[in-house]
Amino acid sequence: MSNVWQLQQTAEKIRRGAVIAYPTEAVWGLGCDPFNATAVARLLALKKRPMHKGLIVVAATMEQFAWLLEGLSDTQLAQLKASWPGPNTWLVPHHNRVPEWISGSHDSVAIRVSAHPLVAQLCALTGPLVSTSANPSGLSPAKSRLRIEQYFHGQLDAVLNGELGQSSKPSTIRDLRTGQVLRLA
Repeated sequence: MSNVWQLQQTAEKIRRGAVIAYPTEAVWGLGCDPFNATAVARLLALKKRPMHKGLIVVAATMEQFAWLLEGLSDTQLAQLKASWPGPNTWLVPHHNRVPEWISGSHDSVAIRVSAHPLVAQLCALTGPLVSTSANPSGLSPAKSRLRIEQYFHGQLDAVLNGELGQSSKPSTIRDLRTGQVLRLA
């Protein structure tokens, strides 16, 4: 696991608008402050991903999403709580509480509470982060630091050292309103 100093340095870079790579449960991810329009635009450009698709936001705890979960039913909240932390991404209605560059053309936003200790520690320092697979669109997600370097050739502001988790596939994505599975882990 990464040391405290590296985590603090990376968190400070994120607060200043950095785009970083970091290990997640299954693949390397790209992340930044979801409320920093410039950082998100850079991340989307690196991935060659259109804004209208939207992005996943990851947090250390469910409480970090409290502002977004207001108005959900007790049943919906219990469903989220039972699935987190873990490889479960949920589409929840955002009620215009997130910027368009995060939600894309959707009335929901994809959120997850990570079970990866390094991601949780980083989010505890920064608040929620963008979490998208570290690869240009159409290419396989990076599963090694070498692949990060091959894909992004020093264009990232930081790469947080650490090991990938034990998951073989990215998180399951479900719509909280309908229960529909959009991507199975």
